[in-house]
Amino acid sequence: MTITVLVVDDEPIARHAIVRLLRDDAEVELVGECGDGATAAEAIRRHSPDLVFLDIQMPAMTGIEVVAAIGAGRMPATVFVTAYEQHAVHAFEINAVDYLVKPFSRDRFQLTLRRAKARLAPQGDPGGTSARVLQALDELRHRDDWLERIPVRVDEHVVLVDVDDIVWIRANRNTAQIHLANRTYELRETMTSLSERLNPRHFARVHRSAIVNVRRVKTIHPWFHGHHVVVMDTGQELRMSRYQHEAFLRLATTRGDVKSAR
Repeated sequence: MTITVLVVDDEPIARHAIVRLLRDDAEVELVGECGDGATAAEAIRRHSPDLVFLDIQMPAMTGIEVVAAIGAGRMPATVFVTAYEQHAVHAFEINAVDYLVKPFSRDRFQLTLRRAKARLAPQGDPGGTSARVLQALDELRHRDDWLERIPVRVDEHVVLVDVDDIVWIRANRNTAQIHLANRTYELRETMTSLSERLNPRHFARVHRSAIVNVRRVKTIHPWFHGHHVVVMDTGQELRMSRYQHEAFLRLATTRGDVKSAR
């Protein structure tokens, strides 16, 4: 069986990585690659591919908007490509939708491609994915409503803290200490609850008691026994759990903002 595939990603490195891996498979015919959503929607209508690798976060027209433009019922089988490990992956997993988290390994890609082929096989369920895609995307739409400002009570008044001004957040029992460049606020909310309302593209957990603003990270230094130290642009140094290092580097290097010292 030969399947036709379209690759859509605004990041050339990620797009070329998928294309390169697809070209190693004799059962795949690449019909095109697109760097933006509008071109992708046009290519899907023109080529009617069997399978699309579709990046979620693209400027101007997102992957979600591409699906909306085509219609989930008319979309080819779709593998979503994302940098949002925490929230998007949860939405995809509970709805059994195939996905890749950037950067991905060759083995992970091959597993995803095998799953896609199984669904496209005659005995598979190519049409049954539409409802699952709709459900996953509906969850993602709700997740787009991330916090922009956090109301914090100070004495008898409320201060609205802009999340972009946050350097890092420290857990303190059932409260969260919000550290800005020049002062600290205390919020009566658990770290887990707060982290679920922060945009995972901008904030990452480096330790069970610390969340950092990725855009405020200056460097990441290796430390002892697989641990690392995160240095913020204010000079603050935070220890990173070795279990969080891989996930954090995935997020940071995708943004291209952080240098990891070796």
